[in-house]
Amino acid sequence: MGIKLKVAGWLALGAVAGALTTMQFQAIARSSSVSQLPLEELQQLAAVFGMVKSDYVEPVDEKKLINDAISGMVSGLDPHSQFFDKKTFKEFREGTSGRFVGVGIEIGMEDGLVKVVTPIEGSPAFRAGIKSGDLITKIDESFVKGLSMDQAIKKMRGEPQTKVQLTIYRKDESRSFPVTIVREEIRVQSVRSKVMEPGYAWLRVSQFQDRTVDDFVRKIEEIYKAEPQLKGLVLDLRNDPGGLLEGAVALSAAFLPSGVDVVSTNGQLADSKAMYKATPEFYVRRGADPLKRLPAALKTVPLVVLVNEGSASASEIVAGALQDHKRATIMGAQTFGKGSVQTVRQLSPETALKITTARYYTPSGRTIQATGIVPDVWLDETAEGNVFAALRVREADLEKHLSNARDGGKDAEKDPAREKAREEARKKLEEQAAKTKEPPKPLPEFGGAEDFPLLQALNQLKGKPVAVSKTQSVRKAELSADKQ
Repeated sequence: MGIKLKVAGWLALGAVAGALTTMQFQAIARSSSVSQLPLEELQQLAAVFGMVKSDYVEPVDEKKLINDAISGMVSGLDPHSQFFDKKTFKEFREGTSGRFVGVGIEIGMEDGLVKVVTPIEGSPAFRAGIKSGDLITKIDESFVKGLSMDQAIKKMRGEPQTKVQLTIYRKDESRSFPVTIVREEIRVQSVRSKVMEPGYAWLRVSQFQDRTVDDFVRKIEEIYKAEPQLKGLVLDLRNDPGGLLEGAVALSAAFLPSGVDVVSTNGQLADSKAMYKATPEFYVRRGADPLKRLPAALKTVPLVVLVNEGSASASEIVAGALQDHKRATIMGAQTFGKGSVQTVRQLSPETALKITTARYYTPSGRTIQATGIVPDVWLDETAEGNVFAALRVREADLEKHLSNARDGGKDAEKDPAREKAREEARKKLEEQAAKTKEPPKPLPEFGGAEDFPLLQALNQLKGKPVAVSKTQSVRKAELSADKQ
């Protein structure tokens, strides 16, 4: 049973990551063009509200009833539309700003414990001496064993200047010890980079946040300072769930000629029909253009983009634009297929509505929705093949996902064959784990010495043989659609 739960947990984490969205912010309390309201149905809603309030077995909170009604109405549209109450709106803003109050560590899970992937430089955890590879066994008085990653994260976050005690197990020293940390506002670093070998560098974007473009420019400057004669760059967008549209346009513009098309959107509203180009007016939200600081050589340096099933939304926009303009070789696996635009409309100072308003199209007019980006070169996760690829959920697997076809607004149906393949893959992993009494070995860290797709990307840049996948193929796409 334990093994089964672990496998299910990996699957769930992949689904959550893939469903994170690209957003445009609009602070609009009410629309001036409200169509005539269905009075009979609204009367029914009011009647049900009154019955629940008066007849239910125990008293109910009126605000909660209304919030639940709004949430139900919106969640029935598609997987990405959402009503934000006070709590979820706060969490949403933290996620897009790249700021939160906590201890400052990037984490994963290992043997049911929280594993420190890396402390964020300058954070309270960094100053307290917490190291990569440390295992957190207790958070205050709560044992980590049995907690989900989300539950562990919530326990480590809190109000500024409050204390949290972490019990650390350090493998290489074979000892456990407590560390008391004072929580602070943390700025997430969404961009990492490394010179892999002379002439070749790796740059990873994990999410498109407010600070991503500035961080990207800074990392590129560091790379060129170390390697002025850069021969090749790997842009790693694996498991990047997306984020802000402006960030995707800016990142594309960094590599493309000025003025070319990056992405277009099309929806019901007039302002949802737009073409975004590689010029500052489409990505600069405030201040000067940060891309002006980039070296001119970045426009022509040989480029490989790594993607996988977890690359979604904004990361798919970048991959699609660079692929259509033949600026980069796309390597990896077919992406998530999240090709819809969400607009956030603020309803009150503490609540908001995130609603799908358009679809994305690549410069050549291809729809991303429910199909994703197909790589130019297919790669497996490891030298031995794929371990978790079949388990990962994509847009086309989500309930009520938008079709990419002109279908009169009908929801696209899930493919039973995909469901069957995922279940078979899950059973196979569980059976293997039951035999060995150990869970499957986790994939190597992105950017590490054992990162198989990264090694193949470097081979591609150097003109060496690439170990192309012999098993992966394009997942069945829905009918293609012309712009509406």
